[in-house]
Parts: sequence; C-alpha cells; structure tokens
Amino acid sequence: MITLRISLKTQALVGCLLGALLTGCSHTDDMQAKAPEEDASQFVVLTDVVPDVLLEIRYYSTYNFIGRRIPGYDEPIAMLTRQAADSLKKVSDDLLQQGYRLKIFDGYRPQKAVDYFMAWAQDVNDTLMKPYFYPELDKSVLVPQEYIAEKSGHTRGSTIDLTLFDMKLEKEVDMGCTYDYFGLASHPDAQPGQPIGAYPPINQRQYANRMILQQAMTAHGFKPYDCEWWHFTLANEPFPDTYFIFPIARSSLNN
Repeated sequence: MITLRISLKTQALVGCLLGALLTGCSHTDDMQAKAPEEDASQFVVLTDVVPDVLLEIRYYSTYNFIGRRIPGYDEPIAMLTRQAADSLKKVSDDLLQQGYRLKIFDGYRPQKAVDYFMAWAQDVNDTLMKPYFYPELDKSVLVPQEYIAEKSGHTRGSTIDLTLFDMKLEKEVDMGCTYDYFGLASHPDAQPGQPIGAYPPINQRQYANRMILQQAMTAHGFKPYDCEWWHFTLANEPFPDTYFIFPIARSSLNN
C-alpha cells in the first residue's frame, strides 16, 4: 500500500484551483494587469500639481476647429504624466515672478479624440469653423500637410498646449494669432514684419511674448514644436511609444 503525502501548501493550492473551477472564476482575473495604453497610474490632474494655472479646455467646449465637443473629453480638466506636471510647476513658478500665469488649452488627449479628428478631416463638407481656424487652407490639405495626423504627441501624455495670462492686464497676452490656427502665423519663429498669409505680420511685441513662453518652457525640459507657438513636449517624456486611450476624467486615475 502506497501512502501519498501532500503538503499543506499543495493542498491549499489544489483547493483554490478546485474552487475556481466550481465557481467558474479565478481570483487571478482580478489581478490582471491593464494594457499599457489603459494605465493612468502615472498621470495626474494638472491643477492638483500646478494650482496656479488657468484652464480653457477647448476640446471640451464647442470653440475649437471642429465646432463640437470632442469624444474622450469627459471633464473640463487637463491631465498630464506626473513628470510633465512636475516640470510645468517649475515653469509656472518662474513665470509668476514675471507677472504671468499659464493658461492651458489642452494636455493629454485620448486616442479616441485623435481618431475623431481624422474622421472629421475626411468629411470635406464640414467646414463650420473654417473662417476662424483655417481660412487660408482648403480642408482637403489638412491631413497631407500634417495639421491633423493619426498619432499625436498629446496622446503620450507629456505634451501641453498653453499660453500666457498677464496678471496686471488681466487678459491673455497677444501671441499674434489664435490657438489652433492652421497656417504660417502659428509658427513660433515667424519674424516681425514677415508676410504670413491672412493674418497681419507678427509685430515685435507678439514675437517677444512667444519667446517669453518658449524660454520659460525650454528652461525646464520642454521642447517646442516648430509649427505651433503653443505646443511643447517634455524632452525626456516617460512614455515615448505609448498612445493612451483612457478618457479625460478624474475617475480614470482610480480605475
């Protein structure tokens, strides 16, 4: 007669497996890791880290180049990776000493929103906001000229769109053209007096304002984008290859 000896640890494991089979579920299901693009654990709500910023989240509103609220913007808040938010706090502190606050138009952007931009671009008849954001261009060129693309640095979580707010004058500073304008006027290095299409040439004050923002951002690790004066990406971004999909909402941080 052969006696089979089973350790208490093994008995417990067998019991756990049998219980899972009988109930049709496994405890390990609750412990599955999220897909990288779903994981918001390294993100923050920007105002929790940089309370001095002002918010005008354009894609939560109807005042944007499409003219409708954009899918994925469930709350009028800005979210960023923790590293980008920490760096932006240093920018904010520096600019406060100069009499400015940062005004945020957009931060993290879910892939759903980018997909919506691409779908909108294919409908050449939907030109509701053309007079305000792309009067110089036919809508059909927006994708070929890369004003709209299938992937955005915003979706990686460390890119921010912003401007300066003059605390003394109690208004945005004059940057020479509106945020999200599709055209040469948006290029940060547009020189004073240089012809730039539908907009009047940039003047010295407008150019100086752009440089105040750019210098503050680059001093704390952000790199500018050569086609948009408002757009900056953390040079050492933590997720250079991940395009996130969770919606813009505080609840995303708790799931």
